[in-house]
Amino acid sequence: MEREPFSLSGKHALVTGGGSGIGRAIARAFVNAGAYVTVTGRTESSLRDTVAELGSLADYAVHDVTDTGKTVTLVEELEARRPVDILVNNAGRHQKLPTLDTTDEAIRDVIDTNLLAVLSLSRECARHMVKRSGGSILMVLSMASLFGIPQVSAYTASKAGLAGLVRQLAVEWGPQGVRVNGIAPGFIDTAMSRKALDNDPPRKARVLTRTPLGRLGAVEEVAESAVFLSAPSGSYITGVILPVDGGTSIGF
Repeated sequence: MEREPFSLSGKHALVTGGGSGIGRAIARAFVNAGAYVTVTGRTESSLRDTVAELGSLADYAVHDVTDTGKTVTLVEELEARRPVDILVNNAGRHQKLPTLDTTDEAIRDVIDTNLLAVLSLSRECARHMVKRSGGSILMVLSMASLFGIPQVSAYTASKAGLAGLVRQLAVEWGPQGVRVNGIAPGFIDTAMSRKALDNDPPRKARVLTRTPLGRLGAVEEVAESAVFLSAPSGSYITGVILPVDGGTSIGF
């Protein structure tokens, strides 16, 4: 049978934070590639809207990733419906504060969402993937995991930790057929970034000047990269962090 490198037909993908932004775009791209997708998040109305848009190949589960006491239950319930072949750890929490004003509690909140919750969910999904000798886990990181950005110390610590986790889990689970990769989006045109940059024209100018392609990225460009890494096209790729950033990380 001819290989279909970008097909996800027959696969079940779990996408956290799938109710909006990059997560929703990834879910849409996966459905377009033939996958069945379950999106999770804390806001049911957003999840319901996403599923209504995506159609019969999508479903949702209301779940707060930081409630790790319910992680096992979530995974077992999804596995009972159909095996989870792909996990996309997209849910995250951002925080911008001068480090001297960042409290321990604020640091814990970010670390709990961006690192602890990701490791917990990855571990429980991998239990099943390892038994089946196959699976793909994808982490959504940030430019903050690649270079220094002021006033985001907790966020940077969490995403840099996640970058290390990509490499570590890829080595540990690779022999069992489970691939682990990361995507590091640059400045992407989302409602949140649009609001931030439109309210700060000098910053927007700096962003565009620093980006060799001279524009913001589209959520679809991040999503299509997720398909590439999760589909047969990425079958010999593990432990990498792919910048989807228009060249920002290599610009000067």
